[in-house]
Amino acid sequence: MTNFSSPIDIGRCSLRHRVVMAPMTRLRADENHAPLDMMREYYAQRASVSGTLLITEATFVSAKSRGRDENAPGIFTQQQVEAWRHVTDEVHSKGSFIFMQLWHVGRAARQHALDKAGLEMVSSSDIPISNEYPTPRPMTTEEIWECIASFASAARNGIDAGFDGVEIHAANGYLIDQFTQDTCNRRTDEWGSSIENRSRFCLEIAKAVSQEIGPDRTAIRLSPFSTFQGMRMQDPEPQFTHLISQLKHLGLAYLHLVEPRIAGNADRETDDKESLDFALDA
Repeated sequence: MTNFSSPIDIGRCSLRHRVVMAPMTRLRADENHAPLDMMREYYAQRASVSGTLLITEATFVSAKSRGRDENAPGIFTQQQVEAWRHVTDEVHSKGSFIFMQLWHVGRAARQHALDKAGLEMVSSSDIPISNEYPTPRPMTTEEIWECIASFASAARNGIDAGFDGVEIHAANGYLIDQFTQDTCNRRTDEWGSSIENRSRFCLEIAKAVSQEIGPDRTAIRLSPFSTFQGMRMQDPEPQFTHLISQLKHLGLAYLHLVEPRIAGNADRETDDKESLDFALDA
């Protein structure tokens, strides 16, 4: 019988058990988004049982992907790569493994942070999270392809920093999720208007990252039922069934699905129809 203490292989990592540390934003980077020494200590403590897999907090893939927490880490400069290497070396010294979560916030940015960085708020469409948020500008096709390339570049930087793999953050209402779900994506071009087109941005990123570092070092996180940051399609199952079925062809290290009872950093009420069982048959 399989239980939490049973070993399992995840990509190139042979885990001694099945308890994984999920990504949690800690805001322990400097003004240049380089991890501080306290981050090395933080992850080392959680790697103390050898054979454990850790997933880092969400990490900016490029200067343009920012616009939120000023002390969140990045992986788009050499300074950041070198700072992260201290973290990965410490985790590996404990006999454990670590994946980096790759992040673009899209319309979930904060206006003051955008203004400070000289950036625009962008998304799949001009649909704000709520009336309290600014209206984002729809990304151009050129910007979309540039963003896809930035995820691949960030993944390569992550491997250069010593990570065992990366997890693409396609959940919780951030940019990739903003393309996947029709609560936000109202495009009528090849990046919207159908289940297949809304899946395209996520799939192109997954393909680009897989080609850059290998599918066995690439993972992805989805949140089909989350209402966080203005998300939750009326019926998520057809959209995410298609997306997951296509992701399966890539042979990724793992698929990380958020339970329906979770909405970002809070619990939510669910009904009997909200279940991740559909993903097993996708």
